[in-house]
Amino acid sequence: MRDRLVDVGVELVAREGAQALTLREIARRAGVSHGAPRRYFPTHRELLSAIARRGFDGLGARAAAAIGDGTAPPREQLAELARVYLAFARDNRGMYELMFRHDVLESGRPGLRETSLPLFGVLAALVARVRPDADARLIAGALWANLHGIAQLWLWGSLQLATGAEDIAPLLRSALDAHLGPEADR
Repeated sequence: MRDRLVDVGVELVAREGAQALTLREIARRAGVSHGAPRRYFPTHRELLSAIARRGFDGLGARAAAAIGDGTAPPREQLAELARVYLAFARDNRGMYELMFRHDVLESGRPGLRETSLPLFGVLAALVARVRPDADARLIAGALWANLHGIAQLWLWGSLQLATGAEDIAPLLRSALDAHLGPEADR
């Protein structure tokens, strides 16, 4: 039943967004009483955290597939990782929103916030290969914040309005250049 409730939540967030994730609606769609989810998830936030964990798992799997066997140059791997991140945000808007809600990140066991650490580790390792002269964790953190901001502002329509850009690719290139230095072979 625990997995069923999470499956229903994942389907619901994909179709209707994070705001639709009420205990009553998840229970109704799972075909159980409105009190049943509390037997498996003591708080609403813990159920939301379990749903968001599926989002982090999906993003992690896409990132691993994008990087592949790791034989491409590290900057190319970083660019692909960044494209996957932005595409995930675009294609999974409700889940992306849920994954980064502060109240959800603070709930669940183990903490949901720590779920993103392996992906951040991959990002930092790639940055270290491109920028061995710098603190890779700081550069990776700034790059991640930049990507997150691009994703959020793009979803809101703000970047398109402010920059006149109709494609996110130039913004991604600019972010990579800002954090990694200009690409040598352009």
